[in-house]
Parts: sequence; structure tokens; C-alpha cells
Amino acid sequence: MSAPIDLRSDTVTRPTPAMRRAMAEAEVGDDVYAEDPTINRLESRAAEIFEREAALFVPSGSMGNLLAIWCWTDRGQEVICDARSHTYIHEMGAMSAIAGVMPRTIPTPDGILSWDLIAPLVHGSGGYYSPTGLIELESTHNLAGGTVYPPATIGDIADRTHAAGLKIHLDGARIFNAAAALGKSVADITRPVDSVMFCLSKGLGAPVGSMLVGSRDFIAKARMRRKILGGGMRQAGVLAAAGLIALEDSPKGLPHDHENARFLAAGLAKIPGIQVDPAQVATNIVMFDVDRRITAAAFCDALRSRGVLCSAFGPQLVRMVTHYDVDRPAIERALDLVRAVLS
Repeated sequence: MSAPIDLRSDTVTRPTPAMRRAMAEAEVGDDVYAEDPTINRLESRAAEIFEREAALFVPSGSMGNLLAIWCWTDRGQEVICDARSHTYIHEMGAMSAIAGVMPRTIPTPDGILSWDLIAPLVHGSGGYYSPTGLIELESTHNLAGGTVYPPATIGDIADRTHAAGLKIHLDGARIFNAAAALGKSVADITRPVDSVMFCLSKGLGAPVGSMLVGSRDFIAKARMRRKILGGGMRQAGVLAAAGLIALEDSPKGLPHDHENARFLAAGLAKIPGIQVDPAQVATNIVMFDVDRRITAAAFCDALRSRGVLCSAFGPQLVRMVTHYDVDRPAIERALDLVRAVLS
């Protein structure tokens, strides 16, 4: 039986042969003592690419986001974020459970905040309100369908955030996808914010790990708190070696993933019973509705039985994500099977 066509997420990518070779040959040391040379190279290279002072290798993007929130805020403060942000929806309430802060959410149709939306929710100390501690943005925005922040919008929010004496963190799990869509460098589009988390293990294809970048003092604090969370790793250069390959080689293939996503969306739009606007597909995430003859869960189950994996994100909402392990013929086959299910 052939392998399933896995469109659930770009987290399912498998390490490339080059990554496997690098992992097998990695020079290692004890990272808790900052003696793993491969991790040190990865952190140095990530900082260089983002034009920051320092970077930190963490096991997951959720840990990276939590560390940023924890380092920038004090207990009892609020974090302003989009109502469908990953930090709010998909990180197990960690900002409250561990950092001791509360999310202050703003609903948006496309996951893109503006200062006009943020400003009414910013509170200082005193009175009856929890003070604002941090502004958090997400680009690309997962649940909004891979939407990308315009650089001018990030710049405006950052300028006003800093004028208010606050910090701004960017959940850039798929920031290289955003850069590919904008035709700009990750350094250029993230320069206004104070910290960035990005994943090596999504579209970039590494098996494990994310990076947190920022100032030297910020990263030193995050490193200490990573240890508190149990994130101190020993000979993890075997993981960092794959991350280095992902950082250097994988961004080149992201435009192809985006082309496949647009092809997928255009094909879905022609199938009766599916509602999707291909013009809204900005990167590698395709969100679409199935009509009420079938639920999203039943649709995904029916496709799974035929060898296509995707995810239900609501009663009628389905997500498919393209990545380098799914080529154009596989997408064409997936479209054929979607037609079969809905016929």
C-alpha cells in the first residue's frame, strides 16, 4: 500500500538525507554547559540571519513563545493577542499556568491586528484593570489560513507599542513562509519587534526544534528559564545539525510549497460542495468549508480511508497544508479523492 498523502500539517515532514547525514556526523558536547559546538553554530547562524545579538535553541515553538512571554512580562499582567492566535488556542494555557499572565484577545477576520484594534485594550498600572505587559503577533497566522502581516503594519504596531513603554513578540513559527510570500528577508520583516520565535520543524523540515532570537540580555534570561522548564539539553547537537541544514537549504523550496497550495485551492474551488477562495491563499495553508451534507470530521475520516490525511478545525472547516513531502502528482491525486468523497 502506498504511503498516505499527508496534508495535516507541515510538521509531518521527514528529515532529508542531508539532514540525516549531518545528524550522524554531528560534533556534540554538553549544551547545559554551552559546550555543544553544533548547537552553538546553529544559534550563532540564526542570530546572524535575523540580524540579532543572540539566539536560543528550544525543543518546541510553544516553549519558545512561552519563554518570550515569561521574560517580557510580570505576573498578573495581560498579553494582547489575536483571538485565534496559537499562543492562546494551542499552547495549553501556558502563559497563565506558568508565566502567570492573562491573554487579552482581539477577534479579527484575517488574523492581522492593527494599532487601532490594540490601543483600546492597553492599560497601565492602577485602577481595576490588569496592566498590559506585552503585545503578541503571529505571522504567518495558522488559523487564519497562513495570512501574512504587511511589514508596514508590524512597523506601525511596534512603533506605537514601544512609545507606550511595552514590548512586542512575534510568533514567527512560519516566518520563512512569510518572507517567501513577501519577497523579503526574515531580518527585514521582523526588525521592528523585540523577539521572534521560529520553527525549524515545520516547512523547514527539521525533525525537532525551534529558535528564539533577540537581544543578548533577553536570550540570557530565556536560557535560564528554559532550564526551569526542563528544556536544558545535553548532546543535542545531533538535532541542531538537522536544524542547520533546514536553516540554510529549506527556505529555497518554500515558494514551491506555496505554488502547490494555490494549485490545491484552485482545484478544490472547482469541486461542488467546497467553499474556498484561492485568492486568499497566501502561503502553504489552505482552509476551506465543506457543505452541510457532511461534517468536516466525517469528510476527513472519509479521505483518511482513501489515503489522504487532513484536519477538521470546526464543524465544516477543514485545513490542508502543503510541504516538501507532498509533490504536485500527490496533490492531483488528493483532489481526485476529494471529488470521490463528495460525489
